Amino acid sequence: MWRMARPRKPLLSRDRIVEAAGALVDTEGLGAVSTRRLAAALGVSGPSLYNHFRTKDEILDAVADAVSARVDLSMFEPGAGRDWRSALHDWAHSYRDALSDHPNIVPVLARGPGRRPAGLRVADAVFGAMTEAGWPPAQATRIGALMRYFILGSAVGSFAGGFVDDEAAYDPSDYPHLGQAHLLAERRREVDEGAFETGLAALLDGLALQHEALTGPATGG
Repeated sequence: MWRMARPRKPLLSRDRIVEAAGALVDTEGLGAVSTRRLAAALGVSGPSLYNHFRTKDEILDAVADAVSARVDLSMFEPGAGRDWRSALHDWAHSYRDALSDHPNIVPVLARGPGRRPAGLRVADAVFGAMTEAGWPPAQATRIGALMRYFILGSAVGSFAGGFVDDEAAYDPSDYPHLGQAHLLAERRREVDEGAFETGLAALLDGLALQHEALTGPATGG
């Protein structure tokens, strides 16, 4: 019985294009993504990409949404039994972890969710959880924006990584308070993660005071 031969290369799909584009973004940045580079990486002709995406921006949107899809939203589910503060805390860490693995896509995510399904699910989950917790809709919107600013900003770069590990670069006559700055680079993860947690705690402490003024003292959780 005659059978159709299998193609030597996997058929082109949206997922394959997004995976290849994501790899380019991760290794070389947003500017590296082009239909020519993607077609070469996938072993196809450039025009075949347009059967799945109309523009390069659509491809980058899909890459960004794939990162958003990695963010854990389970803490906001009705049956999770989580108070709004602990839910925001754990969501913020999940969001930052996803972005830390793919920092070059942050500028696309910073534009907002647009029509991206996973991005919209994130916004919907946070807003819904905040309004359910008693925050007025306008303030719930501001909280979502505030958290995004903080999390996206933390993923753009490293404070500790911005200091060179050369003690001679920090002449005490010029920088009397930077005598240990050359040690920051080797402690990058500890410093950056500690800074994120410190800032997150400060934000949540401030929001808790506002929430108490709106709804009264917390009774549990």
